[in-house]
Amino acid sequence: MKPNKLLIVAVLLCALSHARAQHYTISDNKRYLLKEGKPFFWLGDTAWELFHRLDRADADYYLQKRAEQGFTVIQAVALAEFDGLAEPNPYGEKPLINNDPTQPNENYFRHVDYIIDKAAAYGLTIAFLPTWGDKVFKSTWGKGPEIFNESNARTYGKWLAMRYKTRPNIIWVLGGDRQPRKDSRDVEIWRAMAAGIAEGAGGNDKVLMSYHPQPNKEGSSEWFHDDEWFDFNMFQTGHCRDTPVYDNIRRSYNRTLVKPVIDAEPIYEDHPVCFNAKENGISSAYDVRKSAYLDLFAGAFGHTYGCHDIWQMYSPNREAVNGPHFFWQQALDLPGALEMKHVRKLMESRPITERVPDQSVVVENALPAAERIQATRGKDYLFVYTAAGKPFSVNPGKISGTQLEAFWFDPRSGKVRDAGKFDNKSVSKFVPPTSGYGHDWVLVVDDASKNYKKP
Repeated sequence: MKPNKLLIVAVLLCALSHARAQHYTISDNKRYLLKEGKPFFWLGDTAWELFHRLDRADADYYLQKRAEQGFTVIQAVALAEFDGLAEPNPYGEKPLINNDPTQPNENYFRHVDYIIDKAAAYGLTIAFLPTWGDKVFKSTWGKGPEIFNESNARTYGKWLAMRYKTRPNIIWVLGGDRQPRKDSRDVEIWRAMAAGIAEGAGGNDKVLMSYHPQPNKEGSSEWFHDDEWFDFNMFQTGHCRDTPVYDNIRRSYNRTLVKPVIDAEPIYEDHPVCFNAKENGISSAYDVRKSAYLDLFAGAFGHTYGCHDIWQMYSPNREAVNGPHFFWQQALDLPGALEMKHVRKLMESRPITERVPDQSVVVENALPAAERIQATRGKDYLFVYTAAGKPFSVNPGKISGTQLEAFWFDPRSGKVRDAGKFDNKSVSKFVPPTSGYGHDWVLVVDDASKNYKKP
């Protein structure tokens, strides 16, 4: 029997239509990301130099490793920070012809294609930055050169989106570590690039987009919150210890026009704290854990981990900044990175999209960052993070159920310890198993009738 040609054509058209459909969407309550209609937990890694510095074998190794470690998102830049226009990739290719955004180099972007497709094979999403911000605005750091204007930014954005609109694993991120300047055309340039991406993809509803800023109180919402293309707010908190970014997250969460929010660049592991190792030391796994749990419990839909050695893909005979200590291959197994899988395991263990931040859960709800106690809850469960193992009291009636059961979740190991059962009518005091610097804990409390499994 000969195959039905009309049927074959119909199947191919259906497949193409599905490929072009929006893979990522926003939840009905406008708080969370969905992937193919299901809750998607963003556990990111900042691999800014991935396309620029790694060859295919190294990129494959990196992606496979991160996928095995439980990461879900890789943040990477097409026109990279480290002299990304003048210094070629490992195959001798530069991204643009004559530094012209309207003339992308096909050979360079074939390497980008390979990495994006390999990421998809490992189940990883690429948070794709078309360019680092120094190509729009060089500032006091970054090599630029400044090549973008409104016209070529739109053309470049459209070209990229047309190239990648059938890739199912891309979320678009503009910006790249820059604040739009007052009395400049910066905002208009980024809006033009966003318009080009939307046009190339077939409409704003076909893509998810955000913007990666420098540290500030409002995140990228300061410039773009009301823009149609702008789907969720990103923060960068810089690289200082115990920055109270949870206040910024909460402020964004409480905006009248509701959009999801995330800290897309918190303090990196193995980074000079506040860029001054002599005075402040080097950031640790504990520092990055605190950022993750405090941000998430304050209302973030996901979290990005970062490592100082990995974002720049530090290796022998490579330019480096701010004193990295490990080559990127070694840094993949730093303790903070390995502990991120416990964050994901906990957050996915209970209904994600109904979770809200709620400091009224705990009596001690206004402590500073170093000893912060932060609470979040769903309808029938709650999480309380105590950054330094300080005891705290849980108020009654915050979740459903007459009888509640509790356990301690260890963010270092992912192991649990029973914390007892109690009624939902009176204040209950909890004392973590250990306390002090580096002894953070999460209390999980469930409506006993729900019979949730321990993560």
